[in-house]
Amino acid sequence: MTISISDQQYRRRWTRNELIRAFNLYCQTPFGKIHNRNPDIISLAASIDRSPSAVSWKLANFARLDPTLAQRNIKGASHGSKEEELIWKEFESDWESLAFESERLRLGDDGLAALAAKQEFPEGRYRESFVRVRVNQDFFRRAVLNAYDSACCLTGIRVPELLCASHIVPWSIDTMNRTNPSNGLCLNALHDRAFDRGLITISQAFKVVVSSRLAKLEDPNLKMMLADFDGKPIFVPRHFVPRPEFIEHHNTKIFQS
Repeated sequence: MTISISDQQYRRRWTRNELIRAFNLYCQTPFGKIHNRNPDIISLAASIDRSPSAVSWKLANFARLDPTLAQRNIKGASHGSKEEELIWKEFESDWESLAFESERLRLGDDGLAALAAKQEFPEGRYRESFVRVRVNQDFFRRAVLNAYDSACCLTGIRVPELLCASHIVPWSIDTMNRTNPSNGLCLNALHDRAFDRGLITISQAFKVVVSSRLAKLEDPNLKMMLADFDGKPIFVPRHFVPRPEFIEHHNTKIFQS
């Protein structure tokens, strides 16, 4: 029997580095765009000498492990490998390290060097840590914006320059989940600031809750832009849905009820 090149690519055992790059792409790909015609999937396939179909199936296999999809009865591929489970667990146990490793594999050493060259990082032993922070911030922003289809989850605004990847549990508080997309919301700049300062939050039912401080003010512009959102549902992404424990932290530790 003659085995085609695409069949050989599909059957060849995936390396750890290839799986990490595939998971990186899973984090950056809206759920509805996991298919072999996606240019990003085609590009990754070419760089690791695999077929676009093999890469798209691998991303679908990762989707089957996504707990936020399972909670909403959205299913990925029905079968997968033990190696995919191990990579998923690695990211879950240390998002910060694995996000950086996956970006290093995606960009290459030359890409990281180019990124560092564009930034005003301090010299010496602190330079590497600053590069790591910038790389991870970029990873988190892309992952969150892609999960929310590049739209503010409150207003639907789609202007990239006005959108922020907002941490639910602040960057400084939970180092293990700094780059976890489930710890993020896509918000416009105004509502990002209000969320960060605890003037608004979201409930476990994914509805906006506005602080009584704002509700009492009589400024009509403030009412229209913030207070009137009280009780309105946010857009909930299909994957990397905000986790209940992250929402609980924001409700009890940051929100000014």
